[in-house]
Amino acid sequence: MNWHLFVWTVLGIACSPFLYYLLAIYSTIAFFGQRSRQSPPSNRAFTPPISNVKPVRGTDPDAYTNFASFCQQDYPEYEVIFCVDNESDTAVPVLERLQREYPKAQVKILFGSGRVATNDKVAKLARMVTEAKYEHLIISDSDVCAKPDYLRSVIAPMRDRSVGAVTCLYTLSAETTLVDRLQSVGMLSDFYGNLLVARTLEGVKFTLGPTIATTRTHLAEFGGYPSIENKPADDLWVGRLIAENGHRVELLNYTVESVADFNSFGDLVHKRMRWLVVQRHMRLWGHVGLLFTQGLPWSLLAIALHPTVKTAVVFLGLYVLLRVALTLLIGAWGLQEKAVWSKLPLIILWDALAFAMWLASFTRKTIRWRNAFYLIQDGQLVPVPTSTP
Repeated sequence: MNWHLFVWTVLGIACSPFLYYLLAIYSTIAFFGQRSRQSPPSNRAFTPPISNVKPVRGTDPDAYTNFASFCQQDYPEYEVIFCVDNESDTAVPVLERLQREYPKAQVKILFGSGRVATNDKVAKLARMVTEAKYEHLIISDSDVCAKPDYLRSVIAPMRDRSVGAVTCLYTLSAETTLVDRLQSVGMLSDFYGNLLVARTLEGVKFTLGPTIATTRTHLAEFGGYPSIENKPADDLWVGRLIAENGHRVELLNYTVESVADFNSFGDLVHKRMRWLVVQRHMRLWGHVGLLFTQGLPWSLLAIALHPTVKTAVVFLGLYVLLRVALTLLIGAWGLQEKAVWSKLPLIILWDALAFAMWLASFTRKTIRWRNAFYLIQDGQLVPVPTSTP
């Protein structure tokens, strides 16, 4: 292959991220556009009793407000079950206060999972599901804040018996630092775009930790939480396994708030690296394919190989235009977040960081989760000494 042909081949490949961005824009319009094409479904006709289960370790910022939001639901009958490690957990006084102040919510506190598992969060979920009073379950992370219509809205799609699970998007609350804003831009311009493209191409085969609605029966069909208590990414596994059993997973056009709790830039990097390494193990070729969604490095490579003003204007211009359009569609139009415009300059910084971390993910043997390090071997989490890099 001569140099001229090589350059034009690379320029052609460098256009692939633009096709991906267009697909992401189409997927975003298709998803969020549903609310303007359809009248909102009534969520008052289907109100089965619900067990809301929440694994807890310590207290996140605004813990009382977040926990209390699940006890203030406009819903006829529900219980809220918390599971902490032991009686000395700092969350216990907060949970006991909830028991006193919200008797209608039937707040129950469990101590310990009663199991030995690498993923203690999932072990706690296994116990809570076993002790839940009701068939319908809503599983949510401890740092989530819900609106009063949360239970009604999230359970509503399960009126259709073909739906095996429901999940929804989330936004960060109280973004106070540059790291918080950078994470928010990453979600709006990158993470959610990937999810919506996946929904378009193959349907929803995932669930997200801030909200999973399902039933004890659907969990039992794949062995329940005990079958995944030593795996990473339990929320993704729940959605995948329910879908593999022939049930539909619904991504709801509804949002909850999650605490923006990154204490440092390092926390953000470790969380992103954990997600990338887990994805590499769960879906290797999908992870490799992320290369063709990276508009910034491909545009710079195109300019380096064909250094003309026209090349720079076309590639950088299309890159910026499509990235800004996608971020505004998801953030300002879809999620109706405020101040999205002020975050747009961070897109390039995020894309550069995301590409560097994607490259680094192929060299990582461990992930860090809750200040401990783990290997992923045969799809299982294996603890290693914390001194391992």
